[in-house]
Amino acid sequence: VQLQASGGGLLQPGGSLRLSCAASGFTRDDYAIGWFRQAPGKEREGVSCISSSDRTTYYTGSVKGRFTISRDNAKNTVYLQMNSLKPEDTAVYYCAASLFGPCTVVVGTGLPVYEYDYWGQGTQVTVSS
Repeated sequence: VQLQASGGGLLQPGGSLRLSCAASGFTRDDYAIGWFRQAPGKEREGVSCISSSDRTTYYTGSVKGRFTISRDNAKNTVYLQMNSLKPEDTAVYYCAASLFGPCTVVVGTGLPVYEYDYWGQGTQVTVSS
């Protein structure tokens, strides 16, 4: 099983970027995909998630209204469209797969890292003027 995250880059505040997470090696398609990010000196933070079946989505509060997650099961790819980017969005972004299926959200803390079974290598997003 492999997850390949791509699409990161350097851009100015207010810009847009689309991250992609290509999945391969899965023998089933009932897995959730989550996007996490980690800035220097900070803990890994759950950003967004999309479930496998009903396409239920979750967004952490700081990205609601700016980020959109979607998935194309035919291409085994999940996208994270990021608009109105801010310097505080700067981080390495990781995609991860949870074989549990739905997006698990823990009240008060968001997406639990321990729910995710497979992780991609990360892609750097830098927002700076």
